[in-house]
Amino acid sequence: MKKIINSIAVIMVLIMSSSCKKWLDTQPRDGITKQSFWKTKEDIQAAVSGCYASLLASPPGINERSLIEYIFVFGEIRADMIDPGPGAVNDETDIFNVNITQSNALSRWSAFYRTINFCNTVLDNAPAVRELDPTLTEAQLNAYLSEVLTLRSMMYFYLVKSYRDVPLKLTATTKDTDLQDLPKTSGSVILNQIVNDLKRAESGAVTTYGTTVMDKGRVTKYTVNSLLADVYLWMDNYQGCIAECNKVINSQRFALQNASSSWYFNVFFNGSSTETVFEFNNTSSANAPLYLSLIRSPKRFLASSYLASDVFIPDDVDPTRLFDIREEAFYRGSDLAIIKWGNDAVSYINWQVYRISDLMLMKAEALAMTEKGADAIALIEEIRLKRGAVAATAQTPDQGDKDAICDYILAERSREFAFEGKRWFDLLRIAKRENYRRLDILLNVVAQTVNPAVQQSAITKFRDVDSHYLPIHEAELFADPQLVQNPFYTK
Repeated sequence: MKKIINSIAVIMVLIMSSSCKKWLDTQPRDGITKQSFWKTKEDIQAAVSGCYASLLASPPGINERSLIEYIFVFGEIRADMIDPGPGAVNDETDIFNVNITQSNALSRWSAFYRTINFCNTVLDNAPAVRELDPTLTEAQLNAYLSEVLTLRSMMYFYLVKSYRDVPLKLTATTKDTDLQDLPKTSGSVILNQIVNDLKRAESGAVTTYGTTVMDKGRVTKYTVNSLLADVYLWMDNYQGCIAECNKVINSQRFALQNASSSWYFNVFFNGSSTETVFEFNNTSSANAPLYLSLIRSPKRFLASSYLASDVFIPDDVDPTRLFDIREEAFYRGSDLAIIKWGNDAVSYINWQVYRISDLMLMKAEALAMTEKGADAIALIEEIRLKRGAVAATAQTPDQGDKDAICDYILAERSREFAFEGKRWFDLLRIAKRENYRRLDILLNVVAQTVNPAVQQSAITKFRDVDSHYLPIHEAELFADPQLVQNPFYTK
C-alpha cells in the first residue's frame, strides 16, 4: 500500500478514460494540479466520477487486473461453483488446491486501496470548496461525501472479508511526503469504522438523482442501507441487519421481476432494472474485465460440473419447468462456460453489487438467527416463486431449525447469485458464526472441489481458521516493515 501514490492528475486521467454514464464524462484540462483544482463543485463532481471509474478499470499505464476481477476471484475461487479451466495459470490453480502463498499475484490488494485513496482525496479536499464556490450547497457537498464514504466502506469491507486485518488509512496519499508505514488494524475495528462511516453517509445521501441509470449506478441512500445490512450480517448484528433491509424493501422502489425469457436481458444485459439497488455501470467493451477469464479461449475459469446435479437440479416430474431459468442465463451446460458476464458476442455487462433479492435473503438469514424461521422461509419462497424455481430444489426445513434454514438460504443464494463474487463470503459468514460452530460447511466444500491428490492436506489446512483469509502479498511486506503476515502463512 505504501507505493500507491495517486495524484489528482491520475484521477483526472481515469475520468477522461471512463465510459460510465454521461454524468461521468467531465473532460478536465491536461496538467491539472491541486493548486488549480478543488475550486468549484464541478471539480468535486469530476473527482467523485474518478472514484466510480476506478471500479471498472485500472488507470492507463497500470497493467493490473481490474477491481471487478479481484472481487470475482476473491468471492468465488475458494468456493465450490467454479473450476479451473484450460487457461488457468499456476497462481489460480494453487488457490483452487488450497496451496496459496504470499507470492501469489492474486493476493494483491492495490486495486482496492487505489479506490480508497481516490475517496480519501475527495474527503480531504472537497469540504474547503464551499468557501470558494458559493453555488455549492451544504446538501450537495454532503451528498458527494456520502458517495465516497460508501465506496470507501465497500472497499474496506471487501478487504476485511478477504484478509481480516489490513491497514486502515483515512487520509489521502497524493505525494511522496504523504507516504506512511502502516501496521495492520484489527478487522473488528475496521468494521466499526465502516458502520460509523455508513451512518454518516446515510444522513447525506440522496434517494434519487432523477434518472434510473444514475439511481442504479451512483450511491443512493438505499445503497448505504444495503451495504450496512451486509456489514451487520457479517458482524452477527441481526437486528441491525433486519432494520437496514427493511429500509430498502419497504421503500417500494425495488421489485423482483417475473421469470421470463427477458429476465436476464433486463437485469444483467441492460442493467438498471427494478431489481437493482446498486451496480457498476459499464457501457464499453473497453471495460470487460471478465471477458478474458470467462469467455475467450482458453478459458481460465469454468462453471463447476456439480452445478447440474446439486445446484440447478433438473425437474424430471414437471416437463413445463424442466430447468431453473437462472441456469440457462448464467452458464452453458454444453461446455460449462460462464456466460453471466458476457458471451462470444457481448463482452461487457453491468456488474451487480446489490439487488432486492440480496436484501430479502440477508433479512431471511437474520430472521432465522433470531428465531423467526417462518418469516425467513416465507422470504425464500417468495424469491423462488418469482424465479419459477423447480420443485426438485425445494426444501422443507423445520421453522425452529436455524441451521437448516440457513442451509436453505445458502442453497438459494448459490442459484440467485451464481458467479457474482459472493459465494465464498456466504459460506465463510455462516461457517465462522458462533466460534466456527459450522466449520463443516467449509470442510465439505474442500472435500467436493479440491484435487483428490491434495484433498486431505487441504482439509487439514482449512481446520486452521486463519487459512480462511488471504496472505499479504510479499511486495507489500517488503515495502512496509510495519506489516505482519497473516498468521497461517508464517507456519
